[in-house]
Amino acid sequence: MNEANQEYIVISAARENNLKNVSLRIPKRKITIFTGVSGSGKSSIVFDTIAAESSRLLNENFSMFVRTFLPRYPQPDADAIENLSMAVIVDQKRLGGGSHSTMGTITDISPILRLLFSRIGQPYVGEAHMFSFNDPHGMCPECNGIGRKLGVMMSKAIDMSKSLNEGAIMLPDYAVDGWEWNMIMQSGSFDPDKKLSDYSAEELELLLYGKARKVKMDFAGKATNITVEGVIEKFTNKYIKQDVKTKSERTQKAVAPFISEGPCPGCHGARLNQAALGCKINGLNIAEMSAMEVGQLIRVIREIDDAMAAPVVKSLIERLQHLVDIGLDYLTLDRETDTLSGGESQRVKMVKHLSGSLVDVTYIFDEPSVGLHPRDVHRLNELLQKLRDKGNTVIVVEHDPDVIKVADHIVDVGPHAGSRGGTIVYEGSYQGLLESNTLTGTHMKRPLQLKQACRQPSGKLSIKDATLHNLQNVSVDIPAGVLTVVTGVAGSGKSTLINEVFLSQHPDAIVIDQSAIGVSTRSNPATYTGIMDDVRKAFATANKVNQGLFSFNSKGACENCQGLGVVYVDLSFFESVKLPCEVCGGKRFKQEVLDYKLNGKSIADVLEMTVEQALEFFQLKEVVRKLQAMSDVGLNYITLGQPLSTLSGGECQRIKLASELHKQGSIYVMDEPTTGLHMSDIGHLLAIMNRLVDAGNTVIVIEHNIDVISQADWIIDMGPDGGSRGGQVVFEGTPAQIVKAAQSITGKYLQG
Repeated sequence: MNEANQEYIVISAARENNLKNVSLRIPKRKITIFTGVSGSGKSSIVFDTIAAESSRLLNENFSMFVRTFLPRYPQPDADAIENLSMAVIVDQKRLGGGSHSTMGTITDISPILRLLFSRIGQPYVGEAHMFSFNDPHGMCPECNGIGRKLGVMMSKAIDMSKSLNEGAIMLPDYAVDGWEWNMIMQSGSFDPDKKLSDYSAEELELLLYGKARKVKMDFAGKATNITVEGVIEKFTNKYIKQDVKTKSERTQKAVAPFISEGPCPGCHGARLNQAALGCKINGLNIAEMSAMEVGQLIRVIREIDDAMAAPVVKSLIERLQHLVDIGLDYLTLDRETDTLSGGESQRVKMVKHLSGSLVDVTYIFDEPSVGLHPRDVHRLNELLQKLRDKGNTVIVVEHDPDVIKVADHIVDVGPHAGSRGGTIVYEGSYQGLLESNTLTGTHMKRPLQLKQACRQPSGKLSIKDATLHNLQNVSVDIPAGVLTVVTGVAGSGKSTLINEVFLSQHPDAIVIDQSAIGVSTRSNPATYTGIMDDVRKAFATANKVNQGLFSFNSKGACENCQGLGVVYVDLSFFESVKLPCEVCGGKRFKQEVLDYKLNGKSIADVLEMTVEQALEFFQLKEVVRKLQAMSDVGLNYITLGQPLSTLSGGECQRIKLASELHKQGSIYVMDEPTTGLHMSDIGHLLAIMNRLVDAGNTVIVIEHNIDVISQADWIIDMGPDGGSRGGQVVFEGTPAQIVKAAQSITGKYLQG
């Protein structure tokens, strides 16, 4: 092998999915950006070939025993893949993790903060683990470190304006003259005619929270010892400490209205025990610091002047600065990871790697600009450059022109999608891309046009005094019957305003977001859109047989693989292998079913067609309408039988859009619908939005893409910044007006 070759990742004749024998040389220790329309084959090269082979080779270093626990990567379909280094894949999958996983734990900043408190916090508490809510020594004993706890809703349980005789206790079991009520009366500790609001603190404490005590009571003429305890204490012990789900359904229904999840009474949501919370640095405990926005916290940490803590402070500032640099300064360390958006999740993962000390690694990013306002894209670019300058190979799949600009090397895949893609149409510099005649090159040069003739609203949908999360008493009117785009930097309150406040007031709105639509390998575009039902009917009618035969989930399934198309072979202590079923050859149907034809094609042939091919093949009115809708949203290239579990977030959103297109007189809410869309497809998407509005619908879009913002009838710009410095409406008006609005960050980027 010669030296010159050594500095490239070399791929020879890759054939994964739609790739047509693609051969490539990707320079190492440079930023290479893959561009091209959705479905052109970018992901097939980057994820299914490079990342898959790198992960497979890495896993081969482990023992057989360890490998049984690792994900299984088949060998990619290519003649050769050479010079790979270890790959770190930073994708848009949301960070899960539940209540014990926070931004601080996932970025490894919390352990350093705990170390700081164990070193210089006063009074001294102990080692770092004493400040962890995931450790028995640090967690609040009442809520086990979760910070929230089921408790009694006091407003529903007790009426302070009444006396006991007037029914002040509203909990079930405590009706006036009832058994429990009588026991309280017999205890002799309370005045039955005194309003609870007039009770002393001690009396109220005893009535509500008194621990169990023995009281002599007259019972049918006999003095009997009975146990009396506080009303809330007893209810908590009976229905909350013992899981209420073990009670009868009737009891559950009766007590449910009185129980809610609220901050834990022991730690008030701080998750830690009193010893940890009593330990402070410059007047703040660790929970107070974790609840601060990162931008503010970094200033607090900088003020710590203690020689003993200097190295820890330095390390903390460095990591917090990474979060600020990438535009996440509005997040707090105690923010739970499963509440972060896809774009935020990806940026948090990046920060994790930035602090790492691995070099000569291949970092692979999947559209890292998702969820980023144009203002923050330069921060992302600086991050990619930092990773490269540390000596790493950076590979990015991206559509954003501002990210593409920083590439050292560009690979444009195309020319179109699906079977009309899968080849390399350009390789080289950014300047060369602009001069090339590819779809990407042509669209990069197009000037931005602002919409001049904006539609007039037919009415308004009002939001009044919204204060959720960081919204600062926001009142805003969303015009009805037009295309409204909600903009603003990440964390400014766009999603809170629309996805939470607006949707809670308009639950009938049609929401088209990026959440997955099917994880089963048995659901596909044909079943999801309902095309499959019509296709089965057509096959059944043409062949005069039962339509259940044409379902691989029913009578028509190949018996060897139960309609899955693959068989899992378990090789005892080796890993199990997924092989195409040898009976049906992966077609999923019995042979007798495949012999039935419709216009010369079998049911398996139809499922292998792309949307584009199916449009030419079918004449059925209803099928053509649904196929046309999929074509309109830029999904020409997906096949009817492709499992939905293999679609990206952007593709999921567009297939939902396709299946909702025919509704009228409705409100549509879309969350960054341009995710995963090439510049050349945004025009199609805008045409669909306009079609929806012209049919009498109200369309509300949360979006960062300048092409979409420029074509809005009305813009609501949130800001001015993220987190506590956001949550206000900075601008309302048309695209032509926003470019003149000095206070709007978004307006600056529309000036072209």
